[in-house]
Amino acid sequence: MKNFKFGLLGMICLGLTVVSCSKDEDQTIPENNDMAEVIKEIPQKVIDAANTLELNVNFIRYGQFHFPDGTSEERLFFEDDITMTEAQLLSLAKLAEESGTRQYSTFNLVSQGRNISIIGYTGGNQALSSKERTALQWAVNNYNRLSGVSISFTLTFGTNYQSKDMVVYNNTVNNPGGAGGSAGFPSNGLPNKYVQIYGLSGYDTNVNEHVITHEIGHSVGFRHTDWFSRQSCGQNTNEGSAGVGAVHITGTPTGYDSTSIMLACFSANEDGEFNGNDITALRNMY
Repeated sequence: MKNFKFGLLGMICLGLTVVSCSKDEDQTIPENNDMAEVIKEIPQKVIDAANTLELNVNFIRYGQFHFPDGTSEERLFFEDDITMTEAQLLSLAKLAEESGTRQYSTFNLVSQGRNISIIGYTGGNQALSSKERTALQWAVNNYNRLSGVSISFTLTFGTNYQSKDMVVYNNTVNNPGGAGGSAGFPSNGLPNKYVQIYGLSGYDTNVNEHVITHEIGHSVGFRHTDWFSRQSCGQNTNEGSAGVGAVHITGTPTGYDSTSIMLACFSANEDGEFNGNDITALRNMY
């Protein structure tokens, strides 16, 4: 079975409330972009901030993050799973130091009880296809049908995303060689706003639903379930610390959970649904 990596982001896993581990040395990392002409050195303050948050800096790089209106901004990318601006990284590190804890959930979850406005983008070359719109509706249904979870979603489709809490759009035009998605993390009680998917036209609606549900999961504060091994990707790489950076959520497994929707990589046979442990984790967090 061929597995595919999720794109650029993610902060907290269903089943574990954690942030990733890192190395201490300076690194100069090449852009994962064939058009990139300049390799930008990673400054020590960025590495120090990433270490404070226990983010993995093995593959840290600068790159362009693209928005639905065609603009872009420079962001930091960590192992294709986490992306943020340098200012966001430094701010998070400061909060972690001031709080005396690295437990991400202490200051970065969506406000309890919030109804999240989410829009599927339908404009230009980053519009969702008909299949992707259906998958987004199914993904939103995954969250809204759960009892005992305080957050909920109101879904619309269109191009007026500026006033919405979250926008889901197809960014294949800027990721022509990959398949998956990317998302950010909550801040100030709000979810991550920008959710990208790309390269999914050849997969069925259930796989599209899986990827979108997964990326929304990151956007409300969850990280990969297999953060400790990336086993779903055929790897054995510890992304995080089992010390102060990881807090197990009661009622969820500590080992590999092969059917979680929050695994780091996905296959072409996904059904797009939460498993029981995913639901338990959501209920514990919200």
